[in-house]
Amino acid sequence: MEFQDVVRRRRMVRRFTDEPVTPETVDRLVHNAVRAPSAGFSQGWSFLVLTEPEDRERFWTAATPGSSQRDMSAWLAGMRTAPVLVVALCSKDAYLGRYAEADKGWTDRDEARWPVPYWHVDAGMASLLMLQTAVDEGLGACFFGIGAGEMPAFREAFGVPDAWVQTGVVAVGHPADGGAKGSPARRRRKPLEDVVHRGRW
Repeated sequence: MEFQDVVRRRRMVRRFTDEPVTPETVDRLVHNAVRAPSAGFSQGWSFLVLTEPEDRERFWTAATPGSSQRDMSAWLAGMRTAPVLVVALCSKDAYLGRYAEADKGWTDRDEARWPVPYWHVDAGMASLLMLQTAVDEGLGACFFGIGAGEMPAFREAFGVPDAWVQTGVVAVGHPADGGAKGSPARRRRKPLEDVVHRGRW
């Protein structure tokens, strides 16, 4: 598929068929993810791949929000049909350690040196590559997060070390009709001239 077609066709898919995703495709997703850029080539990311039904059920049991003001039932009903979940995690410690090495010139691990948390930025870019790979494979995908209240249960369910925090989850599968409508169904895309500033703001 042409790259511009991949970019144009990428959207968040929220319901999937029961057709499986091949192991080769799952491997391609993560192989492409680790081609993302990372500050200082820190590569402070990890990917928890869940393809077995019992592992996915354990994920949803741990990560599903409890009672809230927002009705998530339609979203959950669709998302739980995804045959592949890839949790993208990152390690702040890996970045602080990398930039304290001699070739980077910092002699300490002061987090205040970082204007933004690049550990999450880099894991986000890796996640985007997985979203684009899914489109290139003729699949659908959706990026979503695990709520702060659900993080302890998620960590316990999968033995995630304290040094690793989730940036988000990529759900992948063959697109099905239906599923919860996303914000693009309710909001227009901003015109390019409203968001691109050339030369100065």
